[in-house]
Amino acid sequence: MSKRLEDFIKMNREEFDDLEPSADLWARIEKHLPAEISVLKTRETKTFSLGFVLRVAATIVVVMGIGFALYLRNEKGGKVDLEAINPVYAKQEIQYTSLIESKRSELKVLAKSDPQLYKDFSSQIAEMDSTYKQLNNDLATSPNQERVLHEMIRNLQIQTQVLNQQLQVIEQMNDMKKAQQNDSKNI
Repeated sequence: MSKRLEDFIKMNREEFDDLEPSADLWARIEKHLPAEISVLKTRETKTFSLGFVLRVAATIVVVMGIGFALYLRNEKGGKVDLEAINPVYAKQEIQYTSLIESKRSELKVLAKSDPQLYKDFSSQIAEMDSTYKQLNNDLATSPNQERVLHEMIRNLQIQTQVLNQQLQVIEQMNDMKKAQQNDSKNI
């Protein structure tokens, strides 16, 4: 009997295929299904290829490597404990840096009368300050840290001397201007 049924289906296959369900059949079926099942059907399954996963993993490894390298670089270039190297030099460094800051603020006040001269003076100090910063960066990696610290102190001493000379020049120029004004008033 099953053989006869199979033969019948094969012979009349085209007649079975001409009927199709209506377009809104699935919508009506979904109304009767629980909400969870219909949500699952509408959600598409996302798959990732192995190449995509490997690219993402490689990117993460590269970013983490760069971050680690920057971390190590900052650790090396970080502040060095000057007290541990030489406590006397550490105190001198603090004294000179505060003295330089006060001299710079004095220079700014006195230089209002001649901004070009102040600009020239500032460029000289900026050069020395960049040398000081380079020495400070070298301090962490130097095998002879005490020598580098001594050079840093020497640089600060020179900056202080230069600032004192610059302040004297500005004061002398201001005194000369005052004297000229007094002479012109007396005439």
